[in-house]
Amino acid sequence: MNFWNPEIERLDPAGVAGLQLERLRRAVETAARSPFYREAFRRAGVSAADIRSLDDVRRLPLTSKQDLRSCYPDRMLAVPREEVVRMHASSGTTGQSTVVYHTRRDLDNWTDLIARSLAMIGCTREDVFQNMMTYGLFTGGLGLHYGAERLGMMVIPIGGGNTHRQIQFFQDFKTTVIHITPSYALHIIDAIQELGLDPGGFSLRSLIFGGEPYSESTRVKLEETYRLRAYNCYGLSELNGPGVAFECRRSSGMHVWEDNFLAEVIDPETLSPLPPGQEGEVVLTNLNREAMPLIRYRTRDLASLSEPDPCPCGRCFRRLSRITGRTDDMLIIRGVNVFPSQIEHALMEVPEVGNNFEIVLDRLENLDRISVRVEIRRETFHGEMRELQELKKRLAHAVKEEIIVSAEIELLEAGTLPPVIGKAKRVNDKREL
Repeated sequence: MNFWNPEIERLDPAGVAGLQLERLRRAVETAARSPFYREAFRRAGVSAADIRSLDDVRRLPLTSKQDLRSCYPDRMLAVPREEVVRMHASSGTTGQSTVVYHTRRDLDNWTDLIARSLAMIGCTREDVFQNMMTYGLFTGGLGLHYGAERLGMMVIPIGGGNTHRQIQFFQDFKTTVIHITPSYALHIIDAIQELGLDPGGFSLRSLIFGGEPYSESTRVKLEETYRLRAYNCYGLSELNGPGVAFECRRSSGMHVWEDNFLAEVIDPETLSPLPPGQEGEVVLTNLNREAMPLIRYRTRDLASLSEPDPCPCGRCFRRLSRITGRTDDMLIIRGVNVFPSQIEHALMEVPEVGNNFEIVLDRLENLDRISVRVEIRRETFHGEMRELQELKKRLAHAVKEEIIVSAEIELLEAGTLPPVIGKAKRVNDKREL
């Protein structure tokens, strides 16, 4: 059994609960230093002194993504700005980012959680880690990068794309562990085979999934084709990034690192707590963050939590099931979170655009592809092809500026798409994994 922090990882359920209660009180005290939570706790009539058991977490107000947007840029910050050493941000539904801040200690803890996760699946300093996730404001790249370095692995910070170079590095540097989205992992199989190579003929032994949901059949296909083990990693930028929960080698759910996160599952309609094993919306609370602890954050992800039973891996942390869906309309495209309203916002800023559009998602060579079918105003059709091509370019640029991902634009005459009756269904998702 591989443990990074045996004292914590071997805690029994009572030990985990005791540590969580102590840290929950401290997290509430810390959060109350921010303008947002000071007012939210005042309205709820609750303080750290009222937290006498873990069940008392339900006395605390829920936090939403809209709360993060309304607090932009720093009304959730609980420490002086000079103590912040890094910020990450994700896109919002109308161009407004959600920003998360980290102190030096926050980054140190996050790095330790990733090192712990990698050690749990058997990674050591003898491994070569090829990080094929996006770097920058997105947390997926840097989170795994620093954790792998702390474990002592040789890290290749190659990022996404440039497929032939990725394959070359598999060969040249004897890569053993990769961090990748499932769709890109499938795409690389095709590229390897086009080169006349065997996908299972490299030194790869572990694949870490992140960034997008996938099916168990996809995991089986990738494991069999690459001849390795694949592990699921769960996280979201608001709560740190990757490493909130991670699969052990039993692959029977992701262990939530409960010394750092308090997990609940609630009914998304009634907001009532649900028992272990019943699917609902995952709600998470930071227990060990200084700069910007989030209290009862509604992730919108649907999953279930196990009982705190011992796992054969030697840990008692509860396990989170595979994410089965979301309670909102967020899409995940090439690992990027995209809301249809973002695309609508970009389109409606262009005067030539009509009132109806459709977003079509499919896969080409196992990579996500997004097309936007847009009706344009009748007066825009002047019979000039040059004008239409210029409009397509402007729309493609506007959409990419809004969602980061490139989209194909198809211009349609007014009235081409079915009229909207009731709630608009803007997305046609043809992808299958």
